[in-house]
Amino acid sequence: MRLPDGLCYYSDSLAALVESLNQASEYSEYRKVVMPQLNILVGTMYGGALDVAEQVKPLFEAAGYEVNIAEQPTLDDVTSDDGVSLFVISTTGSGDYPGNFVPFVRNLSDQSPALTSLRYGLIALGDSSYADTFCGAGRQLDALLEEHGARRLGERLEIDAMETFMADDAAVPWVETWIDEQLKGA
Repeated sequence: MRLPDGLCYYSDSLAALVESLNQASEYSEYRKVVMPQLNILVGTMYGGALDVAEQVKPLFEAAGYEVNIAEQPTLDDVTSDDGVSLFVISTTGSGDYPGNFVPFVRNLSDQSPALTSLRYGLIALGDSSYADTFCGAGRQLDALLEEHGARRLGERLEIDAMETFMADDAAVPWVETWIDEQLKGA
């Protein structure tokens, strides 16, 4: 039986589409094996740190990373064997951690895992009008990670709300440089 010309065309198009989807699935599986993972762990009170994380995520993806943003970070996010993480954390109160980040810090302190395979970057958000506690959460986290054997890549970025209205205006160029200097070839 011969199909009408129009149906034959659609049949060929459908076959091409199925083949294309199969190749895309194979490529997707290949990417999972080849693409390095990067976790962005967010500590935020009012969403500013999360906004920064969402703004810099595409920069890491363009550099070939599969990126996960953890809004409720756990130790599992930083204890993999080949971990690279970016912490984006704001300071609240008197140099305190944001509420969503407190469980992570408690577990890190209580369980004391060795983080010798963790390489990380840190963006700390603060307000210099609180001079004694400016970027306090980021500074405390940096010291805690170092105490557990993690290795910071490059310098910590401290963003001052008194000088920078939109934190991502400072974060994006810093991340671009961080990727070039710390991650490429690492």
